[in-house]
Amino acid sequence: MADGTAGREIAVIGAGQMGNGIAHVFAQSGFDVAMLDVSDAALQRGMQTIEKNLDRQVKKGALDAAAKDATLGRLSAHTDLAAVAGAELVVEAATENVDLKFKLFGDLDRLAGDGAILASNTSSIAITEIAARTKRPEQVIGMHFMNPVPVMQLVEVIRGLATTDATTAKVMELSRTLGKTPVEVNDYPGFVANRILMPMINEAVYCVMEGVGTPEAIDTVMKLGMNHPMGPLTLADFIGLDTCVAILEVMHKGLGDPKYRPCPLLRKYVAAGWLGRKSGRGFYSYAS
Repeated sequence: MADGTAGREIAVIGAGQMGNGIAHVFAQSGFDVAMLDVSDAALQRGMQTIEKNLDRQVKKGALDAAAKDATLGRLSAHTDLAAVAGAELVVEAATENVDLKFKLFGDLDRLAGDGAILASNTSSIAITEIAARTKRPEQVIGMHFMNPVPVMQLVEVIRGLATTDATTAKVMELSRTLGKTPVEVNDYPGFVANRILMPMINEAVYCVMEGVGTPEAIDTVMKLGMNHPMGPLTLADFIGLDTCVAILEVMHKGLGDPKYRPCPLLRKYVAAGWLGRKSGRGFYSYAS
């Protein structure tokens, strides 16, 4: 447990892949965490994922059984958004949908305490626009964790136009408390991580579409030639092809440059329901 975290409350909106990972790392670092979602089933799946990931840490010797039990004891699950009331930080990790996030932040602004910081884990949507849906834009910030959250060290901290130095400093400090490395960036579509990553993934899909190489060949070139731990098409499947399309569309609209236009083959896979690992098929098959 990190020093000075006892009794400090965090709320995480969303129990999916990113949400349960964010809840996991905060709870493991000593914070009391309320994880919220619209459905009990999603919350149950999220809690099961956290427990499974904690078991993996215990098996590897990174955590003992007592720490695992203590982490689970700091987590609570809620379907009522009012559970954010006591949190000093609310981290939104809902679906990458502009309208949904805008509505959520209006509701969070109304329900969270006056001093609470409202953070979004958005991959690409403008923090300034999200903040404008609240009456506290100076306390709204981007807190973009990488997937899988318990493993990846980076937190991209995105300042909106109105975000204050004090808000930024607190989020940087909280990120370090989690054992992460925060990097401060400014608010442009895609920020840094996805502005560089998504065009690479998109170009890899064009290479498949144009017959330049198979997914296996393209990924092998990038792994062995560029020393990437994972090829871009494997990574796209891991992220979710629908999420990749959503991020590219935000950058295409926000920056107006055709280089961000999603590849037609990427759109076709999404239309077919081939979303990557989560659907069992993307550029690779994940059928058991």
